[in-house]
Amino acid sequence: MIRNQNRTPLFDALKEYNEKNVLPFDVPGHKHGKGIPEFAEFVGKKVLEIDVNSMKCLDNISNPISVIKDAEALMADAYCADHAFFLVNGTSSGVQAMIMSICKPGDKIIMPRNAHKSAINGLILSGAVPVYVQPETNDNLGIAMGVSVENVEKSIAENPDVKAVFLINPTYYGATSNLKKIIKVAHKNGMAVIVDEAHGAHFRFHDELPKGAMELGADMAAVSLHKTGGSLTQSSALLLNEGLIDKNTVKTMLNLTQTTSASYLLMSSLDVARKMLVMQGEEVLSRVLEHTRDARDEINKINGLYAFGKELVGDPGVHDFDETKLGVCVKGLGITGFKAYDILRDEYNIQVELGDVYNILAIVSVGDTEESIKALVNALRDMSSKYKGSEMKFEKVALENPEIIVSPRDAFYARKKIIKLEDAEGEISGESIMAYPPGIPIVTPGERISREIIKYIRFLKNQHSMLTDTEDPYVENIKVLGM
Repeated sequence: MIRNQNRTPLFDALKEYNEKNVLPFDVPGHKHGKGIPEFAEFVGKKVLEIDVNSMKCLDNISNPISVIKDAEALMADAYCADHAFFLVNGTSSGVQAMIMSICKPGDKIIMPRNAHKSAINGLILSGAVPVYVQPETNDNLGIAMGVSVENVEKSIAENPDVKAVFLINPTYYGATSNLKKIIKVAHKNGMAVIVDEAHGAHFRFHDELPKGAMELGADMAAVSLHKTGGSLTQSSALLLNEGLIDKNTVKTMLNLTQTTSASYLLMSSLDVARKMLVMQGEEVLSRVLEHTRDARDEINKINGLYAFGKELVGDPGVHDFDETKLGVCVKGLGITGFKAYDILRDEYNIQVELGDVYNILAIVSVGDTEESIKALVNALRDMSSKYKGSEMKFEKVALENPEIIVSPRDAFYARKKIIKLEDAEGEISGESIMAYPPGIPIVTPGERISREIIKYIRFLKNQHSMLTDTEDPYVENIKVLGM
């Protein structure tokens, strides 16, 4: 069935509801904004008029039978999938649902250790046991790339009872693995392939971008349209191809954790973003690529900076590269990416996505303009003139897989004690520690804490990096297994 992608069934139904000026005696309690006039004045009355609850004319996300079902079918077609599910708790909820849909307690799943924290939480929720594949690394940039086909094949050969292979497409910095070959290998061995495609929601809509997971034959993928596709923050989609995973199982898993009061602002923005990507994606993304390529050329003329891109293709773990990810290595200036991140925000009023030890990352997407890109380049040029020649001692980036002693789920529920981080060497972690963004754990529940991990966390603290997920918000203490 060929669907008319120029339609927005859910958004249209929401507008029709708004035009009727219905008198609300249901939730939400602000009643079209009248209950919070200060907020309504700031964000606009119309926004709060369409912040409504599920009702017959607007369908229900838990069991869609009308306009949400129609909008989800259009989303599925747009991404070459058999089914799509709207998500209002971000791609994190989709990643967890994917793992829970294929893995029962004790089942093994292959995944790269540079996975987002949502994948680790999916292991805790499902009880699955990770078989970690070491991602390839670029020592010059200090970042993890994709995984090699050979390492996945080796993990499968050593663990023939694995239920699924979990992949990232692309990494935060834009590198993609050879998904097509890995999917073929996994399917040959009867294993499902599920993909965290949080940063690849735009891939499907331009031929010069890497291929999307569903096009390449993955069984499931979770895509963050809010990151690169134009929808509102927290809105994503979960995509499914029929075969190894049952759609009703996926629906059940989503309903375990997803709210029954889904935001119609978020869901209708998915409807409109999907239409824009299908109808105008090639034109819009061509412009994005042009701006990003021009920016790379200009940045690479600036003393002390290196904007990396397509030249990395062919390096270990880089089958293809998403050029809309504008990563800039700043260590040639003698400063860390953490420092550059702060400088851009505090001195130039520019917010980039993240800073790490060596790099900053700017996400260039459908809402960027030539003027915004020029402002970033000019700021980097001025920053270079001020900071070139600074002296900074760079810490070795901790990228090796920690030793797994206990499964994430067992560690999560085990008895724990609180000790000083400095005294934790050799202990088994009872919680995750990560810098956010990107939200990739440095250590997770069940992993042994090494001296290198402690040293790296101390370095991150000294750089004023935002550390999360520990019970102690200042990460002076850590929960470890024991009494």
